[in-house]
Amino acid sequence: MDTDLIISAGSTEVIIALLKDKKLEELHKEPIDLQWNVGDLYLGRVKRTVQGLNAAFIDVGYEKDAFLHYHDLGPQVETLKRFIKRVKVGKQGWELGKFEFEKDIDKNGKIDAVMKPGSEMVVQIAKEPISTKGPRLSSELSIAGRYLVLIPFSNRISISSKIRDKAERSRLKRLIESIRPQGFGVIVRTVAQEKKVADLHNDLNHLVQKWKKMVRNLQHKKSPARVLDEIDRATSVLRDLMNETFSSIVVDDEQLFEDIKAYIENIAPGREKILRLHEGQLPLLEQYGVERQIKSAFGRSVSMSKGAYLVIEHTEACHVIDVNSGNRSNKDGNQEENALEVNLIAAKEIARQLKLRDMGGIVVVDFIDMQRRENRKKLFDELSTYMADDRAKHKILPPSKFGLVEITRQRVRPVLNIQTREDNPNGDGGKIDAPILIIDKLESKIQTLVERKIKSKVALHLHPFIAAYIKQGWRSPRFNWFMKYNRWISVIPRDAFTYMQYAFVDSNGEEMDL
Repeated sequence: MDTDLIISAGSTEVIIALLKDKKLEELHKEPIDLQWNVGDLYLGRVKRTVQGLNAAFIDVGYEKDAFLHYHDLGPQVETLKRFIKRVKVGKQGWELGKFEFEKDIDKNGKIDAVMKPGSEMVVQIAKEPISTKGPRLSSELSIAGRYLVLIPFSNRISISSKIRDKAERSRLKRLIESIRPQGFGVIVRTVAQEKKVADLHNDLNHLVQKWKKMVRNLQHKKSPARVLDEIDRATSVLRDLMNETFSSIVVDDEQLFEDIKAYIENIAPGREKILRLHEGQLPLLEQYGVERQIKSAFGRSVSMSKGAYLVIEHTEACHVIDVNSGNRSNKDGNQEENALEVNLIAAKEIARQLKLRDMGGIVVVDFIDMQRRENRKKLFDELSTYMADDRAKHKILPPSKFGLVEITRQRVRPVLNIQTREDNPNGDGGKIDAPILIIDKLESKIQTLVERKIKSKVALHLHPFIAAYIKQGWRSPRFNWFMKYNRWISVIPRDAFTYMQYAFVDSNGEEMDL
């Protein structure tokens, strides 16, 4: 599977698109002046504690006070508080080897016993501001790298549970034990598997340098202030995902190109050759088909193969996804087989949509009802497989008898909601789906036509503008359909049709139900 990372810098935001085999899998939009990256470390000041919530509100410079729950303090919060005080008065450097740790706080304790209004605290952004809420914080600090995560005020070494080979786990633990600085714990990430000690050592040194930078900033800054920047979204995607499947990284901004080149040279020496600067006449996102895929993937209705489609609704409490079979004929098999086929197609697209839109919290999926228990289990197994590479923590409950599947997915950023409807060219002030979306719908219908083995001549009736687009040029959509399905479709312009209206008509002049 080829993986392409497309990074386009505009005047106000950077758009990052991850494509697998040319299909859009992840999309991120990062404002140029973004201040609240997940992972950033801030020196904040406690504004107030709320006993009923067992939480504190911290001023980190955001318009709304940030939220810190007792359970997110971390067991060594007392050690962190003493460390901050000593650093601020110049009595403490970055080293923790000889720094005496305090006793872990009570897991079931109260916030008032630990946090006092007016006191300073180093905190980390755990969730970006969402809706009317300020950032969600943690004081259990961590600094993530390519292969390792550095945990101050700990001596524990943890190996990713996805590394299952016992010999490899033992090797990694021995290596980390020999190179980690005292007073720091380390989490070994999955991508560290089979890596040499030099790679791990370089990554660890890089993380220690970031910790040193944070300590230096802490000495000179007054709260509220950011004391350590997390890397931007583009390089964080590279850090977490880059592997041997990456075939290209294309950037359309020279400064961003140089920054990413330097980062790749650091995390994957020798791989910088896959990075290139876009210089074509077409905009980068247009050339790679990202704009079209965005319009087709972010609407309320999402088309799939076999004529099936999803309807996705976002509410304040949860996200709801409805699976629809479209106008599929039950003559091609019994209802149970058709339901299973559509549900399996939907499972793959739903896993993609969750990552693409960064949907978090509770997601309820209404699959098509299936009576057989073995089919419901097959659906659950397939959905679990498709979501296995999702970096966000998630949990999937098995389908109920009514076809409902509940998913909880880690929510750290606002859901990515992109408007795909455009002004109606008729000038009546309304909105219509982007006309480019009709191409995907028509191809789905033609696929159904071929599957049903309908041999009679078929004509496609369309608005004249859409008809002209479908027929234009030797690499027109109609020609592509012919090459893909070996079926030639006559296209008939119809002045009375609206932009998104279409009809498949058979040789008898009757409209076909596809």
